[in-house]
Amino acid sequence: MNLATAAAVSLAESAMSAAAKNENHEVAVFPSFVSLRAVYERTRGSAVAVGAQDVFWKESGAYTGEVSPAMLADAGCKYCIVGHSERRGRFGVADDSPAGFFSDTNEAVNRKISALVFAGIAPILCVGETKAERESERTIEVIDKQILECLAGIESDELVIAYEPVWAIGTGEVCDAAEAERMCGYIHSRTAFGNLRVLYGGSVKADNAAELFSMPSIDGGLVGGASLKANEFTKIIEAK
Repeated sequence: MNLATAAAVSLAESAMSAAAKNENHEVAVFPSFVSLRAVYERTRGSAVAVGAQDVFWKESGAYTGEVSPAMLADAGCKYCIVGHSERRGRFGVADDSPAGFFSDTNEAVNRKISALVFAGIAPILCVGETKAERESERTIEVIDKQILECLAGIESDELVIAYEPVWAIGTGEVCDAAEAERMCGYIHSRTAFGNLRVLYGGSVKADNAAELFSMPSIDGGLVGGASLKANEFTKIIEAK
């Protein structure tokens, strides 16, 4: 929940400039729903694709505040993030309010992915463990459960999975490149989708992007806070 439309368009323009100089790199931006169409119109025909941060699985109806896959397609979306740790409420309560608790269960994410595939939008499924789950040596168990339940019955050649260790998102703790590679490699080994790409997300920055992206099992990054700074995001796009 960052950037009004003018700022979102400006950031997309910076991404366009960097993407044009790095034609072998695929770049997508994920503005808020209210800025989607404006960002798409500005990036149309460029090397930068547009995606949404979430979706609801119904096509229409009495679902106040929700956005359907058809609406995202109409706004020009090529991708959509689903199951992000924040949407799953895995950060817990924010400021002692219920705002930290959203409704995304694995079943809900599965329905969203199914609806996106039907609409021709590529899902970016986020999976990852909390600090408590890692410390109790349940990382593999958690990842397996998320993959199995979120992708049950799904068939797609345009699936993207993002490994985002919750403990490394905005906490200052770092998942080193070797461990990120190990987990992304494991995810590759647990799925059999054509053209599957596995991204790493968790404090990706300009100063660690090149090392992360050099790993054979890491196909790219799901960039959080660093993507809001044009200079930082440009350097990440240019990382090889």
